[in-house]
Amino acid sequence: MLRYLTILLVCQLVGETIVTGVQLPVPGPVLGMAILFLGLVLYRGATPGLDGFSRGLLQHLGLLFVPAGVGVVLHLQLLAEAWLPIAGALLFGTAVTIVVTGWLMQRLARSTSGGVPGR
Repeated sequence: MLRYLTILLVCQLVGETIVTGVQLPVPGPVLGMAILFLGLVLYRGATPGLDGFSRGLLQHLGLLFVPAGVGVVLHLQLLAEAWLPIAGALLFGTAVTIVVTGWLMQRLARSTSGGVPGR
């Protein structure tokens, strides 16, 4: 179990190190996740141990949101002051995501159906 946790944390550390060193505008954990994905592709999938550990971690994913929730509660005054820009960003971001996802799904559905109309 410790071995698999180490693999995940090393991928995150490498991502953080690259982002900090190169000043990329991407969060380090996102780059670390891409590195982990590349490793899984190169090794043709996860080992049963890594798969089991990851599933166990995902079962308790809700616990990882506790610090974020505490942070929100600690900054309620700031949220009260900036509720309009926050709400606008949430609504705009959601709308853009829906539109882009719909457009992409239509393009992918067309390309996988062989270009036959009505499929």
